[in-house]
Amino acid sequence: MSNVPADLKYTKSHEWVRVNGDTAVVGITEHAQQELTDVVFVELPAVGRQVKAGEACAVVESVKTASDIYSPVGGQIVEVNKAVADNPALVTSEPYGSGWFYKIRLNDPAELDKLLSPEAYKTHTG
Repeated sequence: MSNVPADLKYTKSHEWVRVNGDTAVVGITEHAQQELTDVVFVELPAVGRQVKAGEACAVVESVKTASDIYSPVGGQIVEVNKAVADNPALVTSEPYGSGWFYKIRLNDPAELDKLLSPEAYKTHTG
């Protein structure tokens, strides 16, 4: 069973969100990185970009496949994690730590209510 931190919200497409005030940090789950295996490339969204919930805004490539990363919530990208662009292996080794993708200023905090709880995500990944 993958690690599913209790302080995060999740999407069915395997992104996670850690909320701090009106900003959220977004990354992909341990389950997702295990499916991808070794991540070799990460393309991050531009700072300042407005994204909608469910919009593809980043790309992660592994030795097996390339996958879009969908924004769990809508808002403005306020910071990207240049460390994962420079060292994509961080996504594999630290998916809930230094392997995060971007920070987003929330347009509508109520969108968080549509995301999965840790328990619901565990059920989803079965």
